[in-house]
Amino acid sequence: MNPIALLTAHSIAQAVILVSLVAALGLALGNVRLFKVNLGIAGVLFSGILFGHFGITLPQETLEFLREFGLILFVYTIGMQVGPGFLASLRKNGLRLNLLAASVVLLGVGATLLAVRLCGLDMPAAVGIYSGAVTNTPSLAAAQQALKDAAGPAGAHHDPAGLAEGSTTAAGVSEEIAKRPGIGYAVAYPFGILGTILVMILMRLFFRVDPAQEAKEGEKAKPAFANLSIRVENRNLEGLPLERVPMLEALGVRVSRLQHAGEVRVPQPDAVLHVGDVLLAVGPREKLEELALVVGKPSEVDLMSVPSAVTAQRVVVTQKEVLGKTLAELALEERYGVTVTRASRADIEILAGPDFDLHFGDTVLAVGEAEGLKKVAALLGNSPTQLNHPQLIPVFVGIALGVLLGQVPIHLPGVPAPVKLGLAGGPLVMAILLSRVRRIGPLSWYMPISANFMLRELGIILFLSCVGLRAGDRFVETLTHGDGLRWLLCGAAVTFLPLMAVALFARLRMKLNYLSLCGLLAGSMTDPPALSFANSLTPSSATSTAYATVYPLVMLLRVVSAQVLVFLSL
Repeated sequence: MNPIALLTAHSIAQAVILVSLVAALGLALGNVRLFKVNLGIAGVLFSGILFGHFGITLPQETLEFLREFGLILFVYTIGMQVGPGFLASLRKNGLRLNLLAASVVLLGVGATLLAVRLCGLDMPAAVGIYSGAVTNTPSLAAAQQALKDAAGPAGAHHDPAGLAEGSTTAAGVSEEIAKRPGIGYAVAYPFGILGTILVMILMRLFFRVDPAQEAKEGEKAKPAFANLSIRVENRNLEGLPLERVPMLEALGVRVSRLQHAGEVRVPQPDAVLHVGDVLLAVGPREKLEELALVVGKPSEVDLMSVPSAVTAQRVVVTQKEVLGKTLAELALEERYGVTVTRASRADIEILAGPDFDLHFGDTVLAVGEAEGLKKVAALLGNSPTQLNHPQLIPVFVGIALGVLLGQVPIHLPGVPAPVKLGLAGGPLVMAILLSRVRRIGPLSWYMPISANFMLRELGIILFLSCVGLRAGDRFVETLTHGDGLRWLLCGAAVTFLPLMAVALFARLRMKLNYLSLCGLLAGSMTDPPALSFANSLTPSSATSTAYATVYPLVMLLRVVSAQVLVFLSL
């Protein structure tokens, strides 16, 4: 069969071949680097536009299904990824960074509304420009879904774009509206990437920043948790059980080893203290120093290096019977002479107190003697291979619940029509909630990183392929003969002005470290190429940490703000 005919003849084979070719070409295009910057996954969008420009596309129903199915996969896996760290990202220093990132989002929304008023943009084009200017694909998906909901059946009841004039049918209006966000996104996207990097460069020039020096200053922060050996010198503690030591529980500190008369052991809660004993405590550095003031003083004895039968082992929680149970309920100290001092969950380190409840995939640090550790490992599972096998039933249950949540109308004051989370927001919010709950009955919502990445990339590729194929026939015309230049300038303003304003405020008033500022800027635009550029300046974890801190909240705000923009135009 003629290959060209196979690409243009509508069939299942054509759909599979065309989407595969668009994806392959787009991914190759996205890997091409120019001045250390590449399009990344957005190359798939431009590949789809290329095919669409030459009239090679899919039937409307097929495009619609593949686009929305890809969208659901993408936002659901994003929610599963960011959910465990969502609340943690809002605490302490993360609160300051998230407020700055939220300011970037709100200023971007304001700049978009200003562009609509001053430049005469219609809202479908404006939300596409907004999504492209902030390089956020889920917001584009949310905007398209909101436009579809606002238009009503076949676009017959509303015309948020103001495009009905000159159109012969409601369906024609609906199709025209549907294309404009994708075109606006494609027009604004390139400067969305470059604009973020431009702000980073300008801030470096304005303030004469030395990235290496900034990295040194950023690394001065003390680690979240530390170990400290403390010698008991407070005579009021003589003969007192460990569990009754003043402030021990209030400070949130764990004691993993106790040395008495030269012998090191794991202390039970009722272990009796004596003057001259040495404790090995684990917790935040400042809390350990407070405990030392109460108990005695820091000791130079390193109990972890003193020869003894006590050792430490990392154990992965994979046994279903212990999921949801707390360490107090398991009574590991009383039953096996083993204490758990800390745990790692979704790359976040947690001090494991008695009320710490176990989730599938947690990695705990257990301290005890070899026989006790062996029994604890058997109790908790400790089968890392199970982490590589995703449980598919919870995935489909979570997606179904997310789609249902997305259809629930939400009435907001001042908004004429109820807002829905839609197919973009519903699965995202549900995934965040389920990733926090982790387990309901036999269903565990733990998803291996490899499985999450694969589903996420597949989803976004399907989505961008269909958006490009759908918008391709109008993209070149808009860019060269239509409103392309005006859209490009508006997109540049939406990218540059909020970023520059927040960057100046953060540096001048809040004295934010430059590398953390770069991570904040990249995270507030959910812009991996900009993050890659910032990471290339100097080796430091500060940039990636700031990016990860603001990413969950920004992703959610971008999805919601795109829908609010649409409904404000009704």
